[in-house]
Amino acid sequence: MGSLKCMPSLRSAWLLGVLVALGSSPLAAQESFDGADLNALYAREEFRLGVQAYNRFAFNESILSFEQALSFRPGEPLIMDWLGRAYYRSGLEETAIRQWRSAASAYDAASEEALLLGSRIETVRNRRNLLPILEDGIRYVASGRYPGRYDAITIFKQPTAILPLEDGTAWVVAYGSNELVRIDVNGIVRQRQRGPLNGFDRPYDLARGKDGRLFLSEYRGGRVSVLTSTGEWQSYIGTKGRGDGMFVGPQNLAIDEEGYLYVVDYGNCRISKFDPEGTFILSLGAKSPGFPGFLSPTGIAVRNGRVYAADSVAKRIYVFDRNGMYLGLLIQEGLVGPESIRFLADGRLLVADTNRLLLIDPDSAVIQEMGVAGNTKTRILGAAMDQNGHVLAANFQEDEVAVMTRFTDMAAGLFVQIDRVVADRFPQVTLEISVQDRLRRPILGLDGRNFLLSEKGYTVAEQQFIGAAYRAETADIAILMERSPQTRGLQDDLAAAVRDITKSLNGNVVSLISASEQPLKERIGDAHWVESARGTGTTYTPRWRFDLGLRLAATDLLPGEKKRAVVFVGAGNVGELAFEQYTLSELAAYLANNGIVFHGFIVGGNSGDEALQYLCEQTGGQLVSLYRPEGIGPIIESIASQPTGSYILRYRSQLPTDFGRAYLPIEAEVYLLERSGRDSTGYFPPLE
Repeated sequence: MGSLKCMPSLRSAWLLGVLVALGSSPLAAQESFDGADLNALYAREEFRLGVQAYNRFAFNESILSFEQALSFRPGEPLIMDWLGRAYYRSGLEETAIRQWRSAASAYDAASEEALLLGSRIETVRNRRNLLPILEDGIRYVASGRYPGRYDAITIFKQPTAILPLEDGTAWVVAYGSNELVRIDVNGIVRQRQRGPLNGFDRPYDLARGKDGRLFLSEYRGGRVSVLTSTGEWQSYIGTKGRGDGMFVGPQNLAIDEEGYLYVVDYGNCRISKFDPEGTFILSLGAKSPGFPGFLSPTGIAVRNGRVYAADSVAKRIYVFDRNGMYLGLLIQEGLVGPESIRFLADGRLLVADTNRLLLIDPDSAVIQEMGVAGNTKTRILGAAMDQNGHVLAANFQEDEVAVMTRFTDMAAGLFVQIDRVVADRFPQVTLEISVQDRLRRPILGLDGRNFLLSEKGYTVAEQQFIGAAYRAETADIAILMERSPQTRGLQDDLAAAVRDITKSLNGNVVSLISASEQPLKERIGDAHWVESARGTGTTYTPRWRFDLGLRLAATDLLPGEKKRAVVFVGAGNVGELAFEQYTLSELAAYLANNGIVFHGFIVGGNSGDEALQYLCEQTGGQLVSLYRPEGIGPIIESIASQPTGSYILRYRSQLPTDFGRAYLPIEAEVYLLERSGRDSTGYFPPLE
């Protein structure tokens, strides 16, 4: 900007008017202003430019403006807070924390500003991973309940099973009221399904097939109903009886990796297996020299060719192969009355054992008690983990679904960030707000009732919930091509990868970046894909730059869809100059803090560098070979369904603008069951 201390007098006069009009603002609160302190005026203008740059995703530009503002107004906490935000979005988390600490120390220790900054610092420092994880020794405690009755109104009766969905809602199987009820994170009923004309007959468990269809066991009906992905009835599998493919009281269900259905046939003391079309294959669990036979089969789970079956009377969990051969005992002691068992994402089993929720490692058989729901008379028949990390437990006796949450999450609350403020149609103001837990996992399923916006302590006018990014069906990606000597001879493979990517993507490719010594944007579009993917001889160099290429690719995604990913295609070795300007941790933070997933597709015979695997782990992506049998199509297709906790709200501001020169504060609070979080920021309206 040149020498700011030699700014024209006309601009100085304008800046003087800004500060006089905002004598009570945070920037002017530390000293009385008579119109003589030009440093304060210049700081004010740089601060305005920084806020505007931040809201158009120009984080480097905003950092420069905020640092310039601090040079004129050292120690101003509001500027340091914003500078920390810009560093955070740029991936420089340690630098961001230093700025936030300085800002917090400048406020009164008991002030809301200091407390909010302290909470933000603690959350960012303690986060370690994006993916849902279950931490050893962390107890789950009751954080809420979805009651089956409100006063005299019955919502559902005697729940027996829960099936969480990707949007944060969950199907509740209501045995007592013969229905499926889909509830959201606030416990509001979004959908009911009661089956065909004759209805369901004591539904018990619900499982989802590989193609999205739902399978519902009907205990008294002696059958399994086949439903569409949205719950509409289609057909039956099986009838009452003792023969092959027949049932007497079917209960728990499981689906294996190939789509085969396993049904616990309680009355016949066996487990029946069906192909995806409902054709009977075999039964397992009959008494044999090595196996005593089932006494009371209950829960079932299948993974990696092994079938795990619980017996509530024997208080054991048995193991079979998928052909019905008995393999032995997983658990023979430590259970009270096991009911449902389900695999979690980390490969452990979640077991409902009377009123206890247990974790069991299928490799070591180690049992860990996660938490207790209700009292000793409580009977949990089904439990599952939802998209937000809650364990939902079907409490049969109490006609309710108990919500269990990690104790540490209850204490930490929600991590709320106002990511962007759009005020170009002032007084209409639009906010982009992200909501996460302390592990950086997005919180899904929120709606308008979970948000409260306020200006200077007063609820805003005309608050509207515009939408949630997780509902979007499209995605944006940027393709990053390795231009090393190793990939020069693999140009056909690079072109094949881009062809497969563009064919499978439900969304847009916003850019294709050649990671050369100086990364450059290639032409995109149907007429250019092959040429751009192959590159030219001059782009291939031993001095190719992974960090600069990745940074450029990620930056191109910021203004677009909230479901977004960088897709790297290369030989798998990031090169000697990979992290010359940006470290690996800074790149991972830049991606994660802006909601960008990193996927890597490896051409040639390498397995992929550890740095690439780290980026995938930290952002929720995958590192795979381009030549794997199932191809890369499923991964590309999954980008459009990835979870994201970004929400859009709108309101009408009632604050005076001083012709667009006022800094207007806004605060967002988010509530979910017994957890909450908030963030406060501000913006400048358009100049008039």
